[in-house]
Amino acid sequence: MWLFVFYDLPTNTAKERKAFAKFRKKLMKDGFGMMQYSVYIRHCPSKENADVHIKRVKSFLPDDGQISILTVTDKQYGKILNFWGNKKSPIPESPQQLELF
Repeated sequence: MWLFVFYDLPTNTAKERKAFAKFRKKLMKDGFGMMQYSVYIRHCPSKENADVHIKRVKSFLPDDGQISILTVTDKQYGKILNFWGNKKSPIPESPQQLELF
């Protein structure tokens, strides 16, 4: 599964900018990478693991702004089309996951 976190946070005041930076840093610490500005993505090996990360993101939501979380299966993510200008770019490979039981 893939988790997408989309956000639109205010950055008008110093307090809002600090909350924005804190939220972004916590996303990255939790293994999310930037796909586009205000769109972060993370691969999860299972639905249960995705639920853990969704719960974690919910735990550090800022007071203001809008945050949306979307889960997508590997098959659905495989159909994504990425364009930079007029060039079609290949889909990045899914990261290999090491699971310990």
